[in-house]
Amino acid sequence: MSQPTATAGTLRRFVPVSSPARHLLVTALALVAVVLVCENVSAFRHAQLAAVAYYAIAAAGLTVLTGLNGQISLGHGALMAVGAYTTALLLRDGALPFGIAMLAATVFTALVGVVVGAAAARLKGPYLAGATLALAVGLPGLAVHFDGVLGGEQGLAVNTPEPARWFDDALFFVTGAELGHQKFLAYVAWGTLLLVLLLLANLAASRYGRTWRAVRDDEVAAALAGIHLGRARVLAFVVSAACAGLAGSVLAMVVRLAAPSGFTLVLSLSLLTAVVVGGLGSLTGAVLGSALLVFLPPAVTDLGTELGLTAVRAAQLAPLVYGIVLVAAMLVAPSGVAGLGRRVWNRVRKRKG
Repeated sequence: MSQPTATAGTLRRFVPVSSPARHLLVTALALVAVVLVCENVSAFRHAQLAAVAYYAIAAAGLTVLTGLNGQISLGHGALMAVGAYTTALLLRDGALPFGIAMLAATVFTALVGVVVGAAAARLKGPYLAGATLALAVGLPGLAVHFDGVLGGEQGLAVNTPEPARWFDDALFFVTGAELGHQKFLAYVAWGTLLLVLLLLANLAASRYGRTWRAVRDDEVAAALAGIHLGRARVLAFVVSAACAGLAGSVLAMVVRLAAPSGFTLVLSLSLLTAVVVGGLGSLTGAVLGSALLVFLPPAVTDLGTELGLTAVRAAQLAPLVYGIVLVAAMLVAPSGVAGLGRRVWNRVRKRKG
């Protein structure tokens, strides 16, 4: 037996056999990586990392709906608004712990998802996309109509949470560094994201995930196998809506504001773009697509400024480059960045074997 083969065999012995145990191991390793990154970047990068996290939470839920179940939604920006406004209202007095507010926002948005999912259970393809598009356009306008409660165009200011003393002390013991406010929000955002990814990965590997994939691949065969198509669609929509509400809750605490201007149709389209570019049906792809959504525009803007463009023209260049990247990804990697990475890895393994 060659040395590389023996090493690979030794490593496999430490990998758990069951899917939940493997997912838990990957989550623990990812948590270590998050701590290492957060302790070695600036406050500005903390804000960007938090943005990646709340986009990825929503994109992961959309991955369940679109990638696993085959439903297209253009209304997840509106569902994020539900979670954000719920959090803003619950944290207004500052008496409620932020964790309870996040949980309440998730549950309330899931209930909204039950209503919307049940109404759209018989719709599919462009009809479902049109229905959720109406949700994305109409729901944020409620903040303007009920301006006395929801703040109108100005929105609601959000009381951002303060870290618990035990968390501050524990992190200082582990890292030896002070916990700043922006760093704390990055930890909250990424801790929430890792928990969501762990739960969704286990859900996708369960019988519910197999049911969603069966409905996506062949509705007739799924119905003949005894699967209730409407129930499966509603469940996928509810799970996806809960993730969107949780993402909106995190967004509200990070940006300290819940306003209609933050939840336009552009947000819903951006989430769908992140899922497609990252890879339909891949939770890892949802994270990669969200990272591209956050880091690419400022990188392009900085590059345009260095090349002699004005700040305005450099900012206008970012959407163009993002569109080119999207088209290129569809042509070169139809299965997304995650799918391209899997293909490259499989080729490398074959060559070594």
